[in-house]
Amino acid sequence: MIQVLITDDDPFIRESLKLIIGLDPDIDVVGTCMNGDEALAFLQNGGQVDVILMDIRMPICDGVQGTLKIKQAYPHVVVLILTTFDDDEFIIQALRNGASGYLLKNISPDRIVQGIKTVEQGNLLIHADIAKKLTTFISPSSVPSARAPKALSDYGLTASEQSVVVKISEGLSNKEIAQELFLSEGTVKNYITEILSKLSLRDRTQIAIFYLKQQTGN
Repeated sequence: MIQVLITDDDPFIRESLKLIIGLDPDIDVVGTCMNGDEALAFLQNGGQVDVILMDIRMPICDGVQGTLKIKQAYPHVVVLILTTFDDDEFIIQALRNGASGYLLKNISPDRIVQGIKTVEQGNLLIHADIAKKLTTFISPSSVPSARAPKALSDYGLTASEQSVVVKISEGLSNKEIAQELFLSEGTVKNYITEILSKLSLRDRTQIAIFYLKQQTGN
C-alpha cells in the first residue's frame, strides 16, 4: 500500500484528489495539507508517508521550498509535483530540490494515480509538455557547444551512456529509451547501472538532476 499525502492550498482540489486517488486499492491517502510547512510538520509528527503530491503555488511555503525542506529532512520520502503552473524555472528548481516528478493538473485521474506508482518505484516522471520545455532549456544552443559532451565524458561516461542520461532527463522510461536508441530494455538497465556507479548516484532522479546541474552550470 502506497501512503500518499496531498498538499495543496485549494480545499476543493485537496478533497477531489483525496477522493479520486483514494479509490485505487494500492493507495492510502494518509492526510492533506495546505502548504509545504504543514507537510513537513505532518512528517515531524510521525506521519508515515511514501509519496507527497505537492502543488507549487501555495502561501507560507510553496512547493519548491517545501520539496527542499522535506528532502533534506526525509530523503526517503518521494515528492511528486502536481500543478497548473508550468514555468521553466520552477520545474528545474523543483527537480534540483529533489522532486521525483512533475505533472500538470489537466491530465486524467488515472495518469495521476499511475504517476504516483511510478515515482514510488524510484523512477523519474515528467509530463511530456514539461520534458519538451526542459529539452529546449538545456539544448546545445543554450550552452557552449563543447560543454555538454565534455562535462559528461569527464565522468567516464561513454557516448551511449551519455545518450541514456539525456533521455532520462527528458522523463523517458526504460522502454521508451530502448525504442528511441534502438536498444533492448536489458541493455538500457545495464547502462543505467553503470551510470549510477560512475556518477556515485542513487537513482534515476539523481541522474536527471545531475544532468540539469551540469547544463545550467550550478
